[in-house]
Amino acid sequence: MSVGTSSAPGAARPAGDLAELGIDPDDLPDGLVVADEQGHVVCFNAAAARITAVRAEEALGQRLEKALPLEDLEGRRWWQLTDPYGGLAIRIGQPERNLLLPGGREVLVSVRYVRTEPTGPVRRVVVSLRDTEARRRTERSHAELIATVAHELRSPLTSVKGFTATLLAKWERFTDDQKRLMLETVDADADRVTRLIAELLDISRIDSGRLEVRRQPVDIGAAVGRHIQAYVAAGQPADRFLLRLEQPLPALWADPDKVDQVLSNLLENAVRHGEGTVTIDVTPSASPREGEDAGTSVTVSDEGAGIPEESMNRVFTRFWRGSKRGGTGLGLYIVKGIVEAHGGTITVGRAPGGGAEFRFTLPVGAPAYLS
Repeated sequence: MSVGTSSAPGAARPAGDLAELGIDPDDLPDGLVVADEQGHVVCFNAAAARITAVRAEEALGQRLEKALPLEDLEGRRWWQLTDPYGGLAIRIGQPERNLLLPGGREVLVSVRYVRTEPTGPVRRVVVSLRDTEARRRTERSHAELIATVAHELRSPLTSVKGFTATLLAKWERFTDDQKRLMLETVDADADRVTRLIAELLDISRIDSGRLEVRRQPVDIGAAVGRHIQAYVAAGQPADRFLLRLEQPLPALWADPDKVDQVLSNLLENAVRHGEGTVTIDVTPSASPREGEDAGTSVTVSDEGAGIPEESMNRVFTRFWRGSKRGGTGLGLYIVKGIVEAHGGTITVGRAPGGGAEFRFTLPVGAPAYLS
């Protein structure tokens, strides 16, 4: 089945017969419908059948306008409107646009007219179909992200504005202790805004595949220890944390800042949402080949209520917050992106004590000049 155009002698050969190129139309992610020079459908791939809910065997051999009845958003019959076989001889196709299938379902449609000569008759009409649901999910996700960010920014910025305006207007009326308290609040809220901006940048880089990993030697045990010490210094009881290191651990090359970000998020979840002892196990991960270390695994578990079974598959998605509200719900999504950028994996399950258990594994990796 040819879907290309002829080329002048010496020109690069266009993509012609899909079979010659070893491509099965059913393997294409988008719907593909091809009509011959008589307007009869000669190709109707699996994606087209899924999008239109029309079986390929029913569409093949039918007139294009009958097999794929499309209307524009004003209800006009699109094939009569565009007239691919009888329209302008210089026309090469139709740009992508939203059209309606029977029943009112929207699809994105683009069309290519294939001619053997620049102004010759149309030999093939090649139609590409894309389901709009994926685009709508993306648009909804972006809208939700904007709404979440706006909500999270409003509170600290209102606080910063209120305290600074009050201090500027009534500086002499406050004692030094009162001034210090208000400035400490402003400082904390500024940190909160900075963290939110950092989260947004991380999401942008993760979604676009541009999250950079700057590998250095990382002592994962020492990194966990620093986080525990910070919690104890902030008032958490020391006996709430149990760190278990299995030695020897393989040399780990990873991005220390991003490893800290992962540890910070998982420990914060365990402390804030869990109960009882927070246990951190650091172990060498098993290797497919005997005698070799594949990397290092870190398991963070608590003794709280845990995560409901029906929510397990949504934990690492955007905006998941569990039963307790608060925060942006972006932290675990970013954690997963960081771990996977290192070539690692992360899972969630139920801890032996009944709480939540997060386990991530980072491969040994390589020095920066080798990665």
